[in-house]
Amino acid sequence: MDMASEGRDAAVEQHIRRLLYISHFLSMWNSRTFEFAAFLFLATIYPQTLLPASVYALARAASAAVFSPWIGNFIDSAERLYVIRLSIGGQRIAVAVSCGLLYAFVRWESVRSSAVISFSALAALSVLACVEKSCAIMNTISVERDWAVVIAGGDEPNLQIINSQMRRIDLFCKLMAPLLISFIDGASTTLAIVVTGGLSAVSVLVEYFTIARVYRLVPELQRRPDETARTAGNAATSALAGIHYAFSATRTYLTHPAFLPSFSLALLYLTVLSFNGQMITYLIALGLSSSLVGVLRGIAAIFELSATWIAPRVMRYMGPIRAGIWFLNWQIFCVAAACLCLWLDLGTVAAATGTVSCVIASRIGLWGFDLSAQIIVQEEVEAAVRGQFSSQEFAFQNIFEMLSFASTIVFSRPDQFKLPATVSAGAVGVAGILYAAFVRARRGHLVHLSDCVDRCSKRAPSRDHRGWMSVPQNEDSAHDFAPLSESGGQERIELDEA
Repeated sequence: MDMASEGRDAAVEQHIRRLLYISHFLSMWNSRTFEFAAFLFLATIYPQTLLPASVYALARAASAAVFSPWIGNFIDSAERLYVIRLSIGGQRIAVAVSCGLLYAFVRWESVRSSAVISFSALAALSVLACVEKSCAIMNTISVERDWAVVIAGGDEPNLQIINSQMRRIDLFCKLMAPLLISFIDGASTTLAIVVTGGLSAVSVLVEYFTIARVYRLVPELQRRPDETARTAGNAATSALAGIHYAFSATRTYLTHPAFLPSFSLALLYLTVLSFNGQMITYLIALGLSSSLVGVLRGIAAIFELSATWIAPRVMRYMGPIRAGIWFLNWQIFCVAAACLCLWLDLGTVAAATGTVSCVIASRIGLWGFDLSAQIIVQEEVEAAVRGQFSSQEFAFQNIFEMLSFASTIVFSRPDQFKLPATVSAGAVGVAGILYAAFVRARRGHLVHLSDCVDRCSKRAPSRDHRGWMSVPQNEDSAHDFAPLSESGGQERIELDEA
């Protein structure tokens, strides 16, 4: 454990975590609420076309892909509390103005009937969506990839607990916030807009003061960024220097030792086999009711939440690197089975049942691997480039997400859904290959063959295994042991710690 973490007693640690979780909950709840509600409101305003919602979604995702590198540089070069203050303020202002425009759309017919006003308002909403998304990414990277590492103080079990709880909060908000706002929207769209904007405005003070309190309780968070990060931040102010910096940041990301697990995680966003808009539309096209789809989405959310309890236990048993390969293999198996159900001539009901069941089961693998990869990135990425590295990962996530949207635009008919699903399965397979390469390079092997031999030797003690390397179960302790002696002795020789 880090000395800074040891200097805080258990009561203070619990208080710091509680404040962090409160701030993160409010941030995620407001973000998930507006993210879902905006599309509900646009569907009400433009009931005859999907074009406005598509333009809005594309602008939002594209802004995340384009601006993420600059966001990462800003996080690395600016004061931590200033970054959080800007992210919270930017999000809340963007949501408040967006809700004002949406309220005007719904309330007054003259606004909707005027083509010029309607187009201008939609353009303004798209720009505000870009601001809101960029600030949300800034907050997420700062808190999850930087603050959490500093607060954990170099203690991996402590970091696993913080990561799991924050992911639990995110998944809970992802499930409950859309559900609540959809119920309110069913009663009154105007009321739903007021509630969305009102909650965002009311919670801003609590969210900011709780995270500011964390900042004051953890002295390590108050350390100013190093001069290298500041110089890079200043250099990125001009357009030409900014472009040069973006390429430099991408090169740093691609050559970093933690690139493969990070990129493997980003690849998983190229999928239609999750309970997003594309798969929900496909299920409804098959004849499933919206209420049944809602129930299935709730079951999937329970599996996702269960991964936040399963993953820390698995990582404590075998370490994050080995845990990651097991979780990812489970997801590959489930996604391949879901894809197979679509290609086999099983009938509509059987195909839908098999696909949904496999997708639900794959959620454990997805979020288990997410937590494993996050631990690897947090521990291996240097503090000076945490924001830069994570922002590149977020940029690739949004690029792959846009590609998943493109796949259903090209293959838009429900009977063609198996083709985007196959692309999704291929992306998961590629992610598995890349991560397996990382594990092989890091640990020297994928399977404990020598451990299998050791187990056989227990059943047949007379067999001699001279020359075999005895590999410990935990890769983190692999440096603590040497090969077995050539004389066939069964003792492990501990290396000199000096």
